[in-house]
Amino acid sequence: DVQLQASGGGLVQTGGSLRLSCVVSGLTFDAIAIGWFRQVPGKEREAVSCLSIYDGSTYFADSVKGRFTISRDNAKNTVYLQTNSLKPEDTAVYYCNAGGSSGYWGQGTQVTVSS
Repeated sequence: DVQLQASGGGLVQTGGSLRLSCVVSGLTFDAIAIGWFRQVPGKEREAVSCLSIYDGSTYFADSVKGRFTISRDNAKNTVYLQTNSLKPEDTAVYYCNAGGSSGYWGQGTQVTVSS
C-alpha cells in the first residue's frame, strides 16, 4: 500500500518557523514528483510547493515565495517543507502529495499561526 505520513505541524506565532515532513512508502520515491498543498475550510486545496523529478526545479505559490523551501531526501523517502516567517494567512491543513493531483495524498498536518 502507498502511504504518505505527514508530520511537523503545530501552533506557532507570527514570524515563526515549522518544518513539515512527509515519509512516503509503497512508491519508487525518487521517480515521482512530490509536493505540498494546503487547504482551509471553505476553500479549494491549493498548491504550495512542488519539486520536479526531471530537473529538480521547484514551484512555489506567490504567497510563500522567499519564505518556504522544499527538499527531499531520497535515502529516507522523505520530503520536507521548511516554512519560515509564518503569517496568520498560512494557517491551513498541509497535505503532502506524490504524483500530482491524481496521485497520492497524505493525511494532512495542521499549521496554525497566531497573530
